[in-house]
Amino acid sequence: MSQSLTQSVVVYGRMIKFSHSIFAMPFALAAAVLASRQVEVRPIQVLGIVICMVLARSCAMGFNRIVDRRFDALNPRTAIREIPSGQMSLGVAIGITAAAAILFVGASFLLNPLCGYLSPVALAVVCGYSYAKRFTSLVHLWLGVALGLAPIAVWIALKGTVEATPLWMAGAVATWVSGFDILYSLQDEEFDRSQGLHSIPARLGQVGALWVSGLLHVATASMLAVVGYSEQVGFPYWLGWAAITGVLAYEHYLVRPGDLSKIDKAFFDLNGYVSLVFLVAVWLG
Repeated sequence: MSQSLTQSVVVYGRMIKFSHSIFAMPFALAAAVLASRQVEVRPIQVLGIVICMVLARSCAMGFNRIVDRRFDALNPRTAIREIPSGQMSLGVAIGITAAAAILFVGASFLLNPLCGYLSPVALAVVCGYSYAKRFTSLVHLWLGVALGLAPIAVWIALKGTVEATPLWMAGAVATWVSGFDILYSLQDEEFDRSQGLHSIPARLGQVGALWVSGLLHVATASMLAVVGYSEQVGFPYWLGWAAITGVLAYEHYLVRPGDLSKIDKAFFDLNGYVSLVFLVAVWLG
C-alpha cells in the first residue's frame, strides 16, 4: 500500500487513538503544577513534557497494534483496525513507531540527563505491556503501571528526584487505568479464552471482574485523597476529588453483569472527565 507521509501520519494517529492521550496527559501536567510549588517550571519544560508524553504513548500504542495484529484480525471487534484491514502497511507502522521511540529518547535527554538515561526503561515498560496478555491476567495492572509512570517521570524531569507525592499519584493512575481497562476488556472475555489470552474477565468472569475493577477504583479515590492531604491543597481540590469519586461510581453503575451496552460511554467519556477534572482541581486547589 502506497501512502504519502502525511497520509501515513494521519492513519497512524487514528490507529493509536491519539485522542486518548487525554487519559494520562492531565495527570502529568498536574504533577508539574504540584512540583512548581517547590521549583521554577519553565514553559519550555512543560512543552518538553507534553512532547515526551505524546511520543511515548505513540510508540507504545503503535507497538501494541503491530504485535497484536494477528489477534486483531481474528477478533470481529478489532478486525477493522488499520493494520489488519490494510489501511496501513506493517512496514509503515514499524517505521513510524521506531521514529517515535528514537525521538522520545532524544527529547528525554533534552529535559535532563537522568530522564534520558531512564527513557529506554520507560519504553520497555510501556511496550512490554503488549506481550503481558500472553502470560498473565495482571495485564491490566501492567497497563496501569505504564501510564502511572507519567507523574514520576515529570517529577524527575523537573526536580531530579522521586518523592512521596508523585508515587501516590502514580498509584492513583495505575489503579484507575487498571480498573477501567478491566471494564473495557469485558467485551473480549470469550475471545480471550478462545485464543488462550489472559485477562481478569477471562479468568474471573463478569461478576468477578467488576468486583476487582470496583476495588481498584476505591483505591484510586483513596490515593487521590492522600495526595490532597500531603500537599495541603485548597477546597477546590476536594470538590474535584468528590466529582471524580462520583464519576467512578457512575461508571460502575453503567456497566453491569449481562449489560455491556454502555461500556463505550464509561470508557471514553467518563474517564476523560476524570483526568481533566483532576488537573483543574489541582490547578485551583
